[in-house]
Amino acid sequence: MADTAEGAVKLVLKKIRLPLAGFVLELDLELAGRVTALFGPSGSGKTSLLDLIAGLRRPESAWIELDGRVLTDTAAGVAVPPRLRRIGYLPQDLALFPHLSVHQNVLYGRKAENRGSELFTLERIAEVLEIEPLLDRSIGELSGGEQQRVALARALLSSPSLLLLDEPLASLDAQLKSRILPYFLRIRHEFDLPLLYVTHDRFETLALADEMIVLVNGKVAQVGPVQEVFSRPANLAVAGLSAVETVQPGRIQKVEGGLASVAVGQVRLTAVLPELPAGTTDVHVCIRAEDVILLRDASVSSSARNQVSATIRTLTNSGPLVRIELECGFPLTALLTRQACEELALQPGEQVTVLVKAPHVHLIPR
Repeated sequence: MADTAEGAVKLVLKKIRLPLAGFVLELDLELAGRVTALFGPSGSGKTSLLDLIAGLRRPESAWIELDGRVLTDTAAGVAVPPRLRRIGYLPQDLALFPHLSVHQNVLYGRKAENRGSELFTLERIAEVLEIEPLLDRSIGELSGGEQQRVALARALLSSPSLLLLDEPLASLDAQLKSRILPYFLRIRHEFDLPLLYVTHDRFETLALADEMIVLVNGKVAQVGPVQEVFSRPANLAVAGLSAVETVQPGRIQKVEGGLASVAVGQVRLTAVLPELPAGTTDVHVCIRAEDVILLRDASVSSSARNQVSATIRTLTNSGPLVRIELECGFPLTALLTRQACEELALQPGEQVTVLVKAPHVHLIPR
């Protein structure tokens, strides 16, 4: 859980319970990050949680508090209407009105009581999102990326204390995503506005978020700083969702000085010992592909605790990177730049030396 940053808006979600098809959404959280990613597979309850926060769904039970103001308290019968919550919401379908101009769509978000806001003015929002040239156009004349920015502008003109974003880039290709992401960063900085961002995309999460909540079947599987969750998943479900490339069964052989010696098949690896239940010996060994270093010369000295001989099985281009499948006594995946692969002259069937630092070998109890 993130510490409350200076000026941050605190969102309290307590006793949340909402029956859904096949499972029940249940959680208790306090959030104060600038950008929090609500991360998880489709159908895990992410959009339903946004709807509860926005006041669009009625929960079985809930206490929802934003910046000290109670928005929902089912026990006391409190349910502030959506239009009075000061929450901006960008849904997946954008919900733009095709019969209205861009200017009219944006103004639709402005509430009479917020027209005096000095922070969220149409002029400033249009400048930050670079939509001034679009204001006189119809919605049908806009590209997908332009429609995203118009919908964002409409949400901002409501002078929100919190902005909810429901997979806003899901319908865009990779090139458009990379062009739209900087606008979310601008919003965070220009308007000092916290964002709760629903996604199942690792790239978006790493680029935008300070903290993340992993939601699986309506339950919080893990919450914490983004890098911590991705590098040290709490369980196999989180490891799978966060795309940890190598997950292998292992057994702890020895513990000494905060380090664990772990057998993975016939290979011994050293890992920094995490907090594990007492008596744990059977573990899952998790290694991210970007943490695997390959060398041609086994004699090169290194501080890495783990140095293993491996055979290259396959090399597959993945954008500017190359995914390398190795066999080192167990299947292992590495991710290198194309330039690094060319410099090492890597080819299938060749032998290389694998280096992995102990902090990059993460253990999950089996």
